[in-house]
Amino acid sequence: MDREAFWAIVHGVGKSQLPVSNKQLGRPTTLSETMGKAEMWLIRTYWDFSFPRPLLPNVEFVGGLHCKPAKPLPKEMEEFVQSSGENGIVVFSLGSMVSNMSEDRAKVIASALAQIPQKVLWRYDGKKPDTLGPNTRLYKWLPQNDLLGHPKTKAFITHGGSNGVYEAIYHGIPMVGTPLFADQADNIARMKTKGTAVRLDLETMSSRDLLNALKEVINNPSYKENVMRLSAIQHDQPMKPLDRAVFWIEFVMRHKGAKHLRPAIHDLTWFQYHSLDVIGFLLACVATAMFVIAKCFLFCCWKFTKRGKKGKRD
Repeated sequence: MDREAFWAIVHGVGKSQLPVSNKQLGRPTTLSETMGKAEMWLIRTYWDFSFPRPLLPNVEFVGGLHCKPAKPLPKEMEEFVQSSGENGIVVFSLGSMVSNMSEDRAKVIASALAQIPQKVLWRYDGKKPDTLGPNTRLYKWLPQNDLLGHPKTKAFITHGGSNGVYEAIYHGIPMVGTPLFADQADNIARMKTKGTAVRLDLETMSSRDLLNALKEVINNPSYKENVMRLSAIQHDQPMKPLDRAVFWIEFVMRHKGAKHLRPAIHDLTWFQYHSLDVIGFLLACVATAMFVIAKCFLFCCWKFTKRGKKGKRD
């Protein structure tokens, strides 16, 4: 496939519609410029997840807008959950982008899960591990939100994606985090700092590491207390996150924009943004002052030297 054909497929146009040269396209718009044109920002976080910091007036937090009360589980799954008795269940999911892993890693994880008294629901689409215990069931898909909202859920093993972390906060479930990429490490780090999660490395952890982490978040009441505190904060808002997002979207539509909230910083050039013009002017002033002072000092020295020589001759 040639370059023009690829460009046509990406943009959904025919070759006859392609530009002749890059000059006709003009200078490409950078991601920074595109982001700077936004008049309203809806950020998928909230103060239960984030830390205090100053924000601009065109920024609104809508973290947890996808969270909702749990629905009843499928019959077969509900029967398995109920069979856990007082020990409860553990939900294990690495998100929709990771459905399986290497056989060695799966065996290590399955071995650890087999040693806990809880029943485990594991979203896994790979080969069944040889070490899988009778307390663990594998599923190609899990109703994650409904499971986290189930009263028998004790812990959540997660990769640390924003959706899963917020669902765990919403339902008050402590976590064992195994971040893989992108923002997941930061998400788990925040949860660890807030005392609601234990972090592990998926590639290097042993069965003992995972077993100890699960025992810690399940048996140590501080993890449950901390996540319930965050859950209370998430629920105690004057407006639901989804309603707040809808309001601000409609606000921008009603007023044909929100220029009165957009900071002028986005219109500054890079050297203005970093105050290089101001710094340059101040440096020029300092250099001029130092030059004048130096000249005055040299002039005074010359005068005194000249006067001294004259006095010796007299």
